[in-house]
Amino acid sequence: MIRYYTKEDRTLRELEEPQYGCWVNISPPFSHEELEELSQQFDIPLDFLTDSLDIDERSRYEREDDIRLIVVNTPILNEIEEENDAIYITVPIGIILTPDQFITITAYENPVLQLFLDGKVRGFNTNDESAFVLQIMEQNVYRFLTCLKKLNLKRNLIEKELYDSSRNKELKQLLSIEKSLVYFVNSLSANELLKMKMKRTDFLKIRDDEDKSDLFEDIIIDNSQALEMANIYTNILNGTMDAYGSIISNNLNITIRRLTLITIILMVPTLVASFYGMNIPLPLEGQPYALPIIVAVSISLSLLVTWYFQRKRLF
Repeated sequence: MIRYYTKEDRTLRELEEPQYGCWVNISPPFSHEELEELSQQFDIPLDFLTDSLDIDERSRYEREDDIRLIVVNTPILNEIEEENDAIYITVPIGIILTPDQFITITAYENPVLQLFLDGKVRGFNTNDESAFVLQIMEQNVYRFLTCLKKLNLKRNLIEKELYDSSRNKELKQLLSIEKSLVYFVNSLSANELLKMKMKRTDFLKIRDDEDKSDLFEDIIIDNSQALEMANIYTNILNGTMDAYGSIISNNLNITIRRLTLITIILMVPTLVASFYGMNIPLPLEGQPYALPIIVAVSISLSLLVTWYFQRKRLF
């Protein structure tokens, strides 16, 4: 789906046809033929459009004549409902800067771009391409931070459940969070390198604009903070999973030990009863109180064994 937008009187208005300085947003569904037509219409290299659709594409920038491409990764909710899959994955957003239009393309419905479409981002202007790029990057970092906070909150809730349970369900949920954090760490690292290179080469041509340069610095700092948070959460989660693995193994050993001790305690009366079940002369044979005496002796021996185990702190 290819749509054209322009900003008029602080309101985003959709256009029927592209015009100078408009925002061209390409979102699913669309066909390869439509991309080819768009490439010819705006004189854009086709690989600028198709590269942005590859989920494994890393953050980078590229220039060909007057056409500039920026690929930045952003988090989205994973639509796969398997319990052991990542909760969030990262996908690329392609930003193409031409002399006449500002083009964005993504293969998935993207929450970052949706903020602009819904008018929730103040002060953006489709005619100011450098400021628009910076605002997309800023909202992208905020999206990472929001997702990281949600993952950390979910991890805390799962840990509380694990105090009273050792089911596989909670451990699989922790694994899903760990996978999401791995995606975040890789994408944030790639995004940080991209921004540092863009700043060093003045890719957006904002070196002489103090306000935009300061905004770009703030975005780089926020991205670094998000990366640090992702690394911290990853380390905490790894330590948590290792700790719970040890706890589960220890609990299993304790359970097996207790069952073994109970088996030994129950074996004592069974052994006494086995002797008296043999067809040979035994003490108390023919006595009227033989059965109560044998039961009392069996219980006494079991209690003695139990006391011994408790004294050795085996229970």
